[in-house]
Amino acid sequence: MSARDPDRYRPNVGLAVFHPSGLVFLGKRANTSGPYQWQMPQGGVDRGETPREAAMRELEEEIGLTESLVDLLEETDDWLYYEFPEDIRARESSRGRYIGQRQKWFALRFRGRDADVQLDKHKPEFSDWRWGRLEEAPALVIPFKRAVYEDVVRRFMRHAGGTQRTKADG
Repeated sequence: MSARDPDRYRPNVGLAVFHPSGLVFLGKRANTSGPYQWQMPQGGVDRGETPREAAMRELEEEIGLTESLVDLLEETDDWLYYEFPEDIRARESSRGRYIGQRQKWFALRFRGRDADVQLDKHKPEFSDWRWGRLEEAPALVIPFKRAVYEDVVRRFMRHAGGTQRTKADG
C-alpha cells in the first residue's frame, strides 16, 4: 500500500468525552436519517490552529462544554485516516482537494453535570445525545468512519473504566 498524502485529507479532530462512570458522549447527528446517526464530536482544524485548540473549540461549538469542564486524558500521537465515499468525494473535490479526513483524537474526562451539555449553543450539529459504552460507537457511526472508531476504541478503552461511581443528573 502506498503512503497517504496528508495534504489530500482535511485535518480534523475527534473527541471521546468520558463521563466519570466510564461511558462516552454519543451525539445524534441533526438532520439525518437512517441507521447510522450517532457519533462522537468531531470537526475541522482551522488554519493557524493546533489540533488541541481545535478540539477545545469543537467541544464548545458542538456540545456547549468549556475546557474548564474536562481534563485531557490523552491525544493520539498519529493521525487516523478515513476516505469519503464516492458521492461525498465528488462534492468535496468540487470545492477543494480532499478525498477524506485525517483526525487527531482526544480522550477527555468530563467533570461537569449533564445539564452543562448544550447542543444549541451554536448551530446544532446534534439533535440528541446520551452516554453510551465506547465499544458500541463503531456500530452506530456511518460505515465509512467505522474503522477509525474501532481504532479509537482500541486506543482509548482504558479510559472507559471510569474514575468514580456517580449518578448522572439527567
